[in-house]
Amino acid sequence: MTKHEQILQFIRTLDVGFKISVRHIAKELHVSEGTAYRAIKDAENQGLVSTIERVGTIRIEKKQKENFEKLTYAEVVNVVEGTVLGGRNGLYKTLNKFVIGAMKSEQMMRYVDAGNLLIVGNREKVHRMALEAGSAVLITGGFDTTEEARKLADELELPVISTSYDTFTVATMINRAIYDQLIKKEIVSVEDILIPIEKTNHLTLNHTVEKYQALSQETGHSRYPVIDDDLRLHGVVTGKDIMGAAPFTEIEKVMTKQPITVTRQTSVASAAHMMVWEGIELLPVISSSRKLIGVISRQDVLKALQMIQRQPHVGDTIEDLVTRHLEDASEGRETLYELEVTPQMTNHLGTISYGVITTIVTESASRILRKSKKGDLVVESLTVFFMKPVQIDSRLHIKPQLLEAGRKFGKVDVELFIQGQMVGKAMLMAQLIDR
Repeated sequence: MTKHEQILQFIRTLDVGFKISVRHIAKELHVSEGTAYRAIKDAENQGLVSTIERVGTIRIEKKQKENFEKLTYAEVVNVVEGTVLGGRNGLYKTLNKFVIGAMKSEQMMRYVDAGNLLIVGNREKVHRMALEAGSAVLITGGFDTTEEARKLADELELPVISTSYDTFTVATMINRAIYDQLIKKEIVSVEDILIPIEKTNHLTLNHTVEKYQALSQETGHSRYPVIDDDLRLHGVVTGKDIMGAAPFTEIEKVMTKQPITVTRQTSVASAAHMMVWEGIELLPVISSSRKLIGVISRQDVLKALQMIQRQPHVGDTIEDLVTRHLEDASEGRETLYELEVTPQMTNHLGTISYGVITTIVTESASRILRKSKKGDLVVESLTVFFMKPVQIDSRLHIKPQLLEAGRKFGKVDVELFIQGQMVGKAMLMAQLIDR
């Protein structure tokens, strides 16, 4: 195990809420401060710790995907650029909902329950009442609280946070943070679909072609990762690699060295693109020290992509807005789509942004390709020949024309019109994948 992995394993054993420092980790595990810093940053990316300004880094409970619509108090501190006045030991806790205190204290407390976050101004009596009810407090306007409330917050392990923003801005910022998390929730990563190493068939460097043939006959598979005694990946061997090789030839001599790999955090869409582009059926999943964690197959990736397309969307991206509002206005044999340019699709000049144009071209081209060939596609190239400014609230007409649809490739010409005048022209080429 590398020093980096030892530090991550050590962090996982710490109690939730434990304060972590680079110096402490370096001293405890006898590593350099640079190594400790890199490992702590990796732990933060994995959702094991959270760093808060003027507080430090604390161990948090790793959030499950289905719980993404909730935030921890530590995340709230970062979102509102707040200062923790008390209750630091409760920062790792997850809040159930936030309540805006905009009424008399007695009526307000009817809405405040344990696990809430009360957003309120400089009403010191309410601060104490909320803490006694089991709710954390977020004080807006940059105000402070009483020493009594600070002590109570520390005792109950319920954070009292102060921010310079007003109540409306704070509520908007928290809503936006939750919305962003909901969008992230929909992004499926390799970690969600990988076959772990315990269930993975693999070969070692000292195995022979004869062992490969026996394993292939037993499992029915033809592709295997090749690892050493420390589980480090050295290559991938396929049926094509062993053709013509003698039975006692070592796998190390015939395998494909330095194979294309992915990590846990790689998105499934990115993995799919690699597999289609390189013609790969199996991708090894490795750690930062190149140890084999598991594998993903092309079949698993395609299933995941189809699942993503079917699941309900709760956090809309710009792409979601475009695809949902793209209406089919075809007449006869001519394919035609219409789209109204909304404020979200424009840039600071009030004209449609280039990124939205590429989304429109991609979506319309994908639809016409799917009409002639069932399956999924990966965009290979997109060329915009010219583009005139398209104003906000305009009604855009999109006319895709299928130029070529072979067994593996498709080519589509897309023209954009407003009131009969052409405002854009693009061409898209894609690789087609059979389901």
